Amino acid sequence: MNENPNQRPGTLPVIEQALTELARTTIDEATDAGPGEDGIHTMGAAVRSADGRMFAGVNLYHFTGGPCAELVALGAARAAGATDLTHIVAVGNHGRGVKSPCGRDRQILADYYPGIEVIMPTAAGPVCIAARELLPLGFDTSGEHS
Repeated sequence: MNENPNQRPGTLPVIEQALTELARTTIDEATDAGPGEDGIHTMGAAVRSADGRMFAGVNLYHFTGGPCAELVALGAARAAGATDLTHIVAVGNHGRGVKSPCGRDRQILADYYPGIEVIMPTAAGPVCIAARELLPLGFDTSGEHS
């Protein structure tokens, strides 16, 4: 994975810090579970558009595979007319911090937003990595419908 060479791990720029804070406050206000408990809303996400707007969402857990917070945030951005998205982050409730997107979300991000910067957790702290770097050998549908 090619991390941003201008960024030291754990030292997110102000814009990415604000996006992470939006995701954190969104899930902290919306969570329906106590610490260590199962719940329907346990993850928050936020996405930033090129014009600086930020959009948040929370997951809707269901055993059938309800939408992850990242997908809800992407939908909120599109519903507001944002099409050029630059950054996305997911955060767990109760101070669990920045979380890595699941495989399904990685595939969706790589397919629809390959250049979006995903804020990812590392041992040294969060870093930004392009979505295309998170799934280098992802499923390719280009020849599936011919």
